[in-house]
Amino acid sequence: MVKYSVVIPVYNEALVIRETYRRLKRVMEQTDGPYELLFVNDGSEDETIDILKELAVKDETVKYVDFSRNFGHQIAITAGMDYAAGKAIVIIDADLQDPPELILEMIEKWKEGYDVVYAKRVKRKGETIFKKVTAYLFYRVLRAATEIDIPVDTGDFRLIDRKVRDQLVFMRERSRFVRGLISWVGFKQTAVEYEREERFAGKTKYPLKKMIRFSLDGITSFSYKPLKLASLLGFFLSASSVLGMIITLYLKLFTYSTVAGWASLLMVMLLCNGVMFIMIGVIGEYIGRIYDEVKQRPLYIVKETWGVGTKYEKVPFYVE
Repeated sequence: MVKYSVVIPVYNEALVIRETYRRLKRVMEQTDGPYELLFVNDGSEDETIDILKELAVKDETVKYVDFSRNFGHQIAITAGMDYAAGKAIVIIDADLQDPPELILEMIEKWKEGYDVVYAKRVKRKGETIFKKVTAYLFYRVLRAATEIDIPVDTGDFRLIDRKVRDQLVFMRERSRFVRGLISWVGFKQTAVEYEREERFAGKTKYPLKKMIRFSLDGITSFSYKPLKLASLLGFFLSASSVLGMIITLYLKLFTYSTVAGWASLLMVMLLCNGVMFIMIGVIGEYIGRIYDEVKQRPLYIVKETWGVGTKYEKVPFYVE
């Protein structure tokens, strides 16, 4: 019976994956029960899957799920939770920015009775000022925009109890924000603090475009406030227009002043049109997510597995 499952989503991590395995192995050997290292290959285009196969043949604790293509980081985490067999499941990226050694502290918190132990960053090394500032703003905007308490300065690096995982596997929404879902289910949660390191090797898998998309997924998955903002702006612009018409009529009928300022009028019209298009875009984001949900396609397609069984009956969509 596996006690600890370590879920590691990987995408083009051939340069780092052997070191990741070595450090995880060293840490998990210090635990008090059997464990598995469950790698989820998210359609890597380098030698990642070949290295995983090599490690799996040599070490029975190494298991993997190989996707038919790239489905995304959050989907890879979801697949790892679907197939994880442990009583406690740890989620950690392969880039070694999150130190595997912190897992031992997480396990101690779990033994104290906590169902979720998340890692909170107190310092981020090797990242640009732009990345640090945008990350800081994102977490605080997300927290202000949502009705649930999503901890700030936390990623997906965390430990969850089996009963938390059992709730998460029934949440099959497409635009996934896993850390938000874990906060949503509740249970007893706590944090452990750490300093985030630089990448051991390779490059980030979250460029600006993906970060923006990820931010939109987080906000639209847990908040209707952008839609409420659209309504408030609509009322404000309408009220401003009515006030402007009253002033214009007064000047025309009761004074000798001419209504001048075509340039300013044009600027106001462009501003109003711009705001309207932004709001249409916000509504479109929500409609697009509804469209994705009603299609009811599987979250991912598995090409091959090694050492894992089917833990959730709706999971396997295999390619023969």
